[in-house]
Amino acid sequence: MVGGGGKPLGDSVFAGHAAAGAAAISASAVAVHPLDTVKTLVQLGAAGQKQKMGLRQVVDRLMAASGPAGFYSGIGWSIMGKLPGLGARFGTYELLTAFYKDGREDNYVYYSEAMLAGIAAGAVEAFLCTPFELFKLRNQVSSVVPSRPVSPANVAQESFPLLSKLLPGYVPDMRVWSNTVNLLSDLSPKHPDMLGALKQHPWMLTGSGKPPLPSDVQLPSRVISLEGWCALWRGLRPGIARDCVFGGMFFSTWQFIHTAMLTWKAVNMNPEPR
Repeated sequence: MVGGGGKPLGDSVFAGHAAAGAAAISASAVAVHPLDTVKTLVQLGAAGQKQKMGLRQVVDRLMAASGPAGFYSGIGWSIMGKLPGLGARFGTYELLTAFYKDGREDNYVYYSEAMLAGIAAGAVEAFLCTPFELFKLRNQVSSVVPSRPVSPANVAQESFPLLSKLLPGYVPDMRVWSNTVNLLSDLSPKHPDMLGALKQHPWMLTGSGKPPLPSDVQLPSRVISLEGWCALWRGLRPGIARDCVFGGMFFSTWQFIHTAMLTWKAVNMNPEPR
């Protein structure tokens, strides 16, 4: 079927639904993101502080560190994750239920089939959304961490080509690095290039010897270079379990209520609808 502009009507309807869905997802994400930020910070404060921070303390700390803009830290990652995530959820469900209904005269979907399709849809959604959730959470946590003052680095870029990989606020400490080299020089070198291998870990150049805080590593390029590609899907299994349970309960409950409403409307109808 062709519309007025010569385009297939189905394409126009799909584009309209896609645009409306993207606008609805973006608007809802903007509306609830401040609450999500506060919830995340309250949960982290309860886990990592000796003195538990309540809602008031979290809000005051967030306002002091980032101002009102801190409530929207990570909003871009949230929207970018919800768009493909929700699309994959409903798209996977529709594909699987179309397979279930194929050949049936009444196009009926059983509750168990709706639950299985919802579980599969939740797994796909979790796989797509986990990297975006990682970046969103790190941006939210960084909103309550005061920015580090950047000190001038007294080492030449040519001496350490990996100096550009240092995070903002981290500067090389040549004294501690020299002490590390002197300590290692007394050991029998089993590695052909031990010092070169240590330079592959930029935090060794700062003298701390510890990896940076996750809240300091926010950009995808930083995460991949310092933690590897697998870090993007850290926490995938709990995410799959959560989204599978949610998807199965959501779609099976929806199918049950939908069937109940149709049955109620069909009471006393003659002939009975099929």
